[in-house]
Amino acid sequence: MISELSTFVANLGEMSAEYTEDSIRSLDWKEHIRLRPGMYIGKLGDGSSHDDGIYVLMKEIIDNSIDEYVMGHGKVIDIVVNEQEVTIRDYGRGMPLGKVDECVSKINTGAKYDSKVFKKAVGLNGVGSKAVNALSSYFKAQSVREGKTKILEYERGAVINDFPVAPSDEKQGTIITFVPDGEIFGNFHFLFEYIEEMLWNYVFLNNGLTILFNGQKMQAKNGLLDLLEHNINGNGPLLYPIIHFKEDDFECAFSHSSRAYSEEYFSFVNGQHTTQGGTHQSAFREAIVKTIREFFNKDFETSDIRTSIIAAMSIKIVEPVFESQTKTKLGSQHIEPGGQTIRNYINDIVKRNLDNYLHIHSETAEALYRKILQSEKERKDMAGIKKLARESVKKASLHNKKLRDCRVHLNTSHEKRLDTTLFITEGDSASGSITKSRDVQTQAVFSLKGKPLNCYGLSKKIVYQNEEFNLLQAALNIDDGLENLRYNNIVIATDADVDGMHIRLLLLTFFLQFYPDLVKTGHLYILQTPLFRVRNKKQTIYCYNEEERKSAISKLGTNPEITRFKGLGEISPNEFKHFIGATMRLDPVILRRESSVAETLSFYMGKNTPERQIFIIDNLRIEEDIVDKVA
Repeated sequence: MISELSTFVANLGEMSAEYTEDSIRSLDWKEHIRLRPGMYIGKLGDGSSHDDGIYVLMKEIIDNSIDEYVMGHGKVIDIVVNEQEVTIRDYGRGMPLGKVDECVSKINTGAKYDSKVFKKAVGLNGVGSKAVNALSSYFKAQSVREGKTKILEYERGAVINDFPVAPSDEKQGTIITFVPDGEIFGNFHFLFEYIEEMLWNYVFLNNGLTILFNGQKMQAKNGLLDLLEHNINGNGPLLYPIIHFKEDDFECAFSHSSRAYSEEYFSFVNGQHTTQGGTHQSAFREAIVKTIREFFNKDFETSDIRTSIIAAMSIKIVEPVFESQTKTKLGSQHIEPGGQTIRNYINDIVKRNLDNYLHIHSETAEALYRKILQSEKERKDMAGIKKLARESVKKASLHNKKLRDCRVHLNTSHEKRLDTTLFITEGDSASGSITKSRDVQTQAVFSLKGKPLNCYGLSKKIVYQNEEFNLLQAALNIDDGLENLRYNNIVIATDADVDGMHIRLLLLTFFLQFYPDLVKTGHLYILQTPLFRVRNKKQTIYCYNEEERKSAISKLGTNPEITRFKGLGEISPNEFKHFIGATMRLDPVILRRESSVAETLSFYMGKNTPERQIFIIDNLRIEEDIVDKVA
């Protein structure tokens, strides 16, 4: 209360400061982008999350190359990522040589304002490449056109080298090289899994396009059918073959999984992956329900039709309106200004094509009908259990010490929503330390009591019958899918000992068993906490592994004080602020494409096989070696 009062008084003092002509300040384009980067690229991050800013920078440049391909210029895009440097080269028309500087450094400048040239492009505001330029410590733009080339180099948006136009025998196109600025993104790193996922989406949506990523060739022939097959791994057997159709500027592919409990969508607008959905995704979901009800002439519950669906859809529209510069959610209502609504457009295409398909493929129609009836039965069986579970949550919320919530939720600004984090931790001491040191605006804490239940192979009833899991899924608000997920980042924070690892494994089992899409969409992380504190009278260094400990000892000189943290509860709240703030180290939980959820869970949580015994023994040897060296 005292601290809040002090903050209010301080703010009041600022409000009462003199407001004069000197208070008015104009920023140039690069200063504004660097001061408010979230307006242009969403959150910043260090690369551990798939929606961190460094990947948005890549996407902004690639989008320009994709737009060239869509307009019929250049079938190959070369991408090289070398540590922290990115080079993206297309073989399109190349920027006009006399306008290269304007294209990459003059805000609201570009060719995409002319809808005749870029009728259905992703980037329409002339901002993307300028944001990359301003947020890069080094940025190089080269255009090759008609046997000549123009090169400019920048540092944080300011020109450092402006080379004259010169003859060139290189192939026509644009080459952009950039290094994200460490002042903005900290000690960032690229995860190739995230880059590959982004690039595969580009080729799935652009048949005939070839992307070369560090020499790896990416191509697709069957559009969204290939995309869905690529992403289907881990959802278990499909109940019927994928339904795939394309008409005009709309394409979709979908089926129902035998294992999933929720809905999973991959939606795109003009090639842009709209991870937050939007008007097109809502229209598609509505059209599926309406068409299936009319086909079977039955008023099925919406959830019985859509539960366990996995679908991909893509639409191209003129001058799309997104809810932010990062383009993750479509806000447009019409196919083109003043034209047909997106809702009616998608509904007409889905109704016509899906109705025809189900009439022709009776086996698929029968499988779909059985699926709906099964979902209906499960829903009715679960109704009583869910009712008791909701009452349990309401009672617990009155005196709930498990959840210390944050003040920011999904109904606030886009930038703040991306920062929301829930720490899942064990024990009162660890929970207390994180609770006292967290950012109460965006960080929440959920405290476990002992080890959670091993839910491998159990039905979803356990989510509602087990108090721990019931309260956790209620806190996340994921019972009906991820659309209302209350925290963008879910962080498992357990001790780095045997018990902590076991709890971590049990939580991973829970999420993979019942909410695999939470993992697939990049919301789940493991918190790294330091194993050692090395300090002398002048400096303290926190070390996360043996190599960092040795380096710290060497840096601080002879006989520094070395503390080995045995658990999170041993770290004071003041120290915890270093580990859950802007420099927080997170390991993303990534389900690799070649891995099946069922196979992964079976290996780690199923019957004790010889293969798993060998895996455990080998890793125990590694752990023992580390402990011996430390001792």
